[in-house]
Amino acid sequence: MNRLLASMIGLTITMGCGLAAAEIPSELEEAARQEGRVDSVGMPDSWANWKDTWEDLQRIYGLEHIDTDMSSAQEIAKFAAEGENATADIGDVGASFGPRAVQRGVTQPYKPTTWAQIPDWAKDEDGHWALAYTGTIAFIVNTQLVDEVPHSWADLLEGDYKVTIGDVGAASQAASGVLAAAYANGGSEHDLTPALDFFAELAKQGRLSFTNPVISNIERGEVEVGIVWDFNALNYRDQIDRDRFEVLIPSDGSLTSGYTTIINKYAKHPNAAKLAREYIFSDAGQINLARGYARPIRAEHLTLPEDVAAQLLPAEQYAAARPVEDAAAWEQSAQRLPRQWQEHVLINMQ
Repeated sequence: MNRLLASMIGLTITMGCGLAAAEIPSELEEAARQEGRVDSVGMPDSWANWKDTWEDLQRIYGLEHIDTDMSSAQEIAKFAAEGENATADIGDVGASFGPRAVQRGVTQPYKPTTWAQIPDWAKDEDGHWALAYTGTIAFIVNTQLVDEVPHSWADLLEGDYKVTIGDVGAASQAASGVLAAAYANGGSEHDLTPALDFFAELAKQGRLSFTNPVISNIERGEVEVGIVWDFNALNYRDQIDRDRFEVLIPSDGSLTSGYTTIINKYAKHPNAAKLAREYIFSDAGQINLARGYARPIRAEHLTLPEDVAAQLLPAEQYAAARPVEDAAAWEQSAQRLPRQWQEHVLINMQ
C-alpha cells in the first residue's frame, strides 16, 4: 500500500474526544446568520452522514436547510441551467466532476481556514473545489440471495447472481466503479477497455442489472451484489440489517477517490454556503463524515472516537486499492465513458 493511500485510509483512534464548534471567521458567521439558510443538492441525510452536519449548522448558526438529491452531472447541469435564478447554494460531486464544474463556469472559490491541512492532490489551487472525504469502491452482497460471496472482480464473472452498478452516464459512484474494475483487470485512467469488456460480459450473461443500488432498493432485496462506495455500503448494511449483508473491498483491485463540495457561482446564500464548507472541513464536520463511514480528508490531523473508527473496514482490506494516478486522463476518460458504456456494454444487455 503506498504512502498516499495509507494516509487516506489511516485514522487515529482515541477513547473519545470533545468537539468544540468550528472556528468560523466572525465576519463570515455574521453574514451567514443574516442569510439564514443554505440549500444543497446531492447532499442527502443518508449519504456520508450529512444529516449531522445540517443539524449542527441549524443548531449552532441558525441556518435552515433543504436538500434535493441528484447525481454529480445533474448538479452541474442545474447550476448552469438556473444561472442567476439559482435555487441551490452548494453541492457535493465526485472528484472528476469538480474540474468539470469549474470549466462550466458555475462555481465560486472559497478556501476554509483548514486549507493547509488538505493535501495538494485533493484541492483546486484557487479554492473552487476540495475533497472533504474519500471512499473506496466496495461490494455490498445480500447473503440471503447470494450463496457464494464474491471477494474479487474475477469472482463476479463466475457467479449466477445479478450485479448492479447504477447509472454510469450520470453518477460519479457508478463511473468510479468502472475505473475500479479497470484497475483490477489491467486497465488504467487512460484505458477503460478492460472494464468495458468486463461489464459487457456480465451483460451478455444477462447478469447486469439496471436497478439503482440505493438503500430503498437494497432493503427490498432488489440488489444481489451492488458496486458502491464503502461508506454507502457500510451505512446501508447497518441501517437495514448487519446480518443480511457482507461488505468488502475487492481483493484484486479497487479505486479510492472522493467527493468535493462546489459552491454555486450564483448562490442566493453564498456566505452560508461558505460557512457550510468551513464546518465540513472543521474537526467536528470531518468526524460527522466519519460517522457516516466516509474517511475524512484531514485524517492525519484528527483523532476519532473509538466507536467511530471501529465501524470502518479494517485497513488490510484496502491493500489492492489505489487512488487515481493521472487526474487529467481520468477526467477525459470519464467524459467519454457515457457513450462508451452505451456502445460497448448496454448494447449487449439481455
